[in-house]
Amino acid sequence: MTPEKLYAEREIYRTLVAFAYAMDHREWEALETFVRADVTTDFGMGSVLYGREAMIKAMRSFLDDCGPTQHLLGNVVIDVEGDVATSRAYVSDMHKGVGDKSEVTFSTLGEYHDRWRRIDGTWYMIHRTKLNRATLGDISVLGPGFTNN
Repeated sequence: MTPEKLYAEREIYRTLVAFAYAMDHREWEALETFVRADVTTDFGMGSVLYGREAMIKAMRSFLDDCGPTQHLLGNVVIDVEGDVATSRAYVSDMHKGVGDKSEVTFSTLGEYHDRWRRIDGTWYMIHRTKLNRATLGDISVLGPGFTNN
């Protein structure tokens, strides 16, 4: 593997981790630095979302009313070909309730499948699919969710 591909893999991996951190710390503006404005997203909810605003709105609809969260990534595989790349990563996310639900949790086991493009030397996410494999706990700890309007 060439040093250029290794560097690209490392940059994409760091961006995956930064994305998870931004979700857990509700740093929505941080996503603008590594997600293209024209990103497409499929969270496994029955529709594809178009654009960064729609992606962030959907994530906020679940996480803004939730307590602490932690999105852990593992088994990450990144394939780079020139200025395009794909990645896949296991995700195990834990969500804790707030208020009268502070002792309630909800978790998912799934995978992120992402597509990337290098533009002016920087890697940007251009598509995310989340495949949900299993859920555990009480989904009511999350916010009400989104509608694709």
